[in-house]
Order: sequence, then structure tokens, then C-alpha cells
Amino acid sequence: MPTYLCKLGTVDGRVLEKEFEASNRDLLRDNLESQGFFVFRIRKLVFRSLVPSQLFRPRLNSRRFLGFNQELLVLLRSGLPILQILDVLIERMESGFMLDVFRDIRDDIKAGSSLSEAFNKFPKVFPPLYIASFKAGERTGDLVLTLGRFIAYQKRTEALKGKIRNASFYPLLLTLAVAAVLSFLIFYVIPTFTQIYADAKVQLPLATRLLLGFSRGAVSSLPLVIPLLVFGLLLLRGFLRSERGLLLIDRIKLGLPFFGELFSSYSLSAFCRTLGTTLSSGLPMVPALRMSGGTLNNGVLERRLGAVIQRVEEGGSLSGALEPSRIFPLIALRMVGIGETSGALADMLTDVADYYEGEVEKRLDRLTTMIEPLMMLVMGLLVGGVVVAMYLPIFQMASTVR
Repeated sequence: MPTYLCKLGTVDGRVLEKEFEASNRDLLRDNLESQGFFVFRIRKLVFRSLVPSQLFRPRLNSRRFLGFNQELLVLLRSGLPILQILDVLIERMESGFMLDVFRDIRDDIKAGSSLSEAFNKFPKVFPPLYIASFKAGERTGDLVLTLGRFIAYQKRTEALKGKIRNASFYPLLLTLAVAAVLSFLIFYVIPTFTQIYADAKVQLPLATRLLLGFSRGAVSSLPLVIPLLVFGLLLLRGFLRSERGLLLIDRIKLGLPFFGELFSSYSLSAFCRTLGTTLSSGLPMVPALRMSGGTLNNGVLERRLGAVIQRVEEGGSLSGALEPSRIFPLIALRMVGIGETSGALADMLTDVADYYEGEVEKRLDRLTTMIEPLMMLVMGLLVGGVVVAMYLPIFQMASTVR
């Protein structure tokens, strides 16, 4: 659907610039004018329509979102009315999309909407769990407690994501370095040696001939390989975005040795922490399960969870519904069963999340300890092998001169 950039005037005299998706310009203009806006200009963003809209969709990044919630929690604890709290937050914001969002939220609350209803008008900006936490806090009358739980949840998930990013940074950097060095050797250094050896008219070792042939083939086929590679990547990207492709990748991820357990533990820790947070906020079991399912981030596990939700809707216990699904290992099922029996399911789910986060951290530490020397060894063998293969004829010529 085409995207339009609109310059609008509001009833209180403000001028805004916002992006909207609409089938055509006239329908969008009529819709905006019916909402009370004065439309100054509507401009179609041509190239925006050719690129997935998720790449341009504004939202709070994780650090800013955490900082915003911490400020909001402090202001709520101070006892200020919600409109004054929003005024304070808006004054501290820079001009841009998020400032317009919070001004709209303030206008909605001033008109009688609840905070969760105002946030719910921007589902692409605020995650569903965040909105559900506010709904639960408004129902129980304790926004401070529910927001504090969400902040604790956010801190733990961000800490785990940070450890995963840190663990993957060094291997990724080494991979890029190896690719850059090998590309430089194959496309620049080796062709230079090819001409030198051709002029020398000497019998080359097998390793050198193979390397020179590979380099010649790579250089000559480069104009054909790059378009084919781009086309193949686009086809692969399209397949991986389809439901079938996503399920295939998720199934492969779970079946990988070592990494399968890592992916599974990470999914379970996120699911248990989210489910524990939503249950602590007062949500019923079935809506909490549906909301937490997205944090599994794996289509295979999410399908299994669908059967779990159906069993719970039919009156089964959570541990009994999880047992045939093969989502949770035996130790986690026992902990969930104990939590249901003792009436402390939310706390037990948090303990399960802590356990699996610990497992993820152990595996990440083991992975980084193992992969760094392994990648250095591979890098040394590849680059060293290329260099030795290129210099073997020089060594042979030097030995004949003696």
C-alpha cells in the first residue's frame, strides 16, 4: 500500500508532519479532514513503497524505552496526575515522531481515554506486553507495581540480549576480516603473480596451479556471479519470509547440535519470563499464554503452544498441557507443576526463566571460549595456505639457482 507524507494542522494550532498508508490520495485526504485535521499537503513517498515498511517504522529503541519507563515510574510514584506527568515527559523530548505520538496520547487522555487505550492506538510503537501491563495495572489500581514489574522484565531481557550480542561480535568481526583478506588475495594479489609466473615460463606446483585457476575463474565470472548472487539472495529472502520457509529454518535451528539447545533455552527463558510477568500483572492464563507465545520466536514451538492453549481452554492444567507438547524439558515441567500446586506459578516461572538464562550464559561462554581459537586457526590456515601456494614456485626457483 502506498505511503504518504502529510503536513497537517490541528484544531489547537499545531502543524504536524506524519506518514500514513492509504490506497489513494483522495481517500486519505477525506479521512484526515473527517478527523478534524486541516490538510496542507499530501506527498506520496515513491521509493518508500518499494521497501518493506518495517525498515522505516519509527519506534523507541530499547535503551530509550527503558529510560522513558524509568522516568515514568518515578513520576507515578511522586503522585502527580497523569496529564502533568505526560507534560513533564513531553517537555524533555526532542521534536520528531515520538513527540507527536506522546502529544496525541496526551490529547486522548485529556479527552477521557485511559493510558492503556491511548498507548494501544500506537501498536507499532509500544509492544503488546507493555500495553497489557498497563491494562492490568489500571484494573488493579496499582500502575506503579505493574510498571515496576515490566521494567524488571525489560532489564533482564535486555541484559540477556546484550550478552548474546557481545558473544557474537568477535566471531562476526573475525569472519568479516577473513572474507576481506581472502577477497584481496584472490582478486588483486594472485592475478599479479599470475602474470609474473607466465613471464617466467616455469613449471608450477599443483597447489599453485589450482589456486591460479581458481583466481582466474573467480575474476572472469565476477560480472555474472554478482547478479546471480543478488537474485539468489532475493529469492532466498522471499522464501525465508514465507510461512513454509520460516518453519523450515526454525526446525533446522532446533535440530542443530549445540546451537539447538542454545536457541531452545533462549526461547524458553523469554517465554517463561513473559508469562510470569503477565500472570503477576493479573492477566488470565489463556490471554497470558497467547501474548507470551510471540516471545518464543520460533514457528515450531509456537505451533506446539497453540495445542497447549487449546488444552488449557478445555480445563487442563498448564503443566499437564505442556507435557505432550515437548516445549519444556522434564525439569521445567516439574517446576511448573510445583508452582501450580503451591499457588506461586508466576514466581516459579520466573525461577524457570532464571535457570534457562543461566544455561544460555553458560553455553555462550563455552561458545566464545571455543570459537575464538578455532576461528583464528581457520583464518591462519586459509591465509597461510594461499601465501604458501603462491610462494612455492619462488622457493623452487631459488633452490635451482643454488
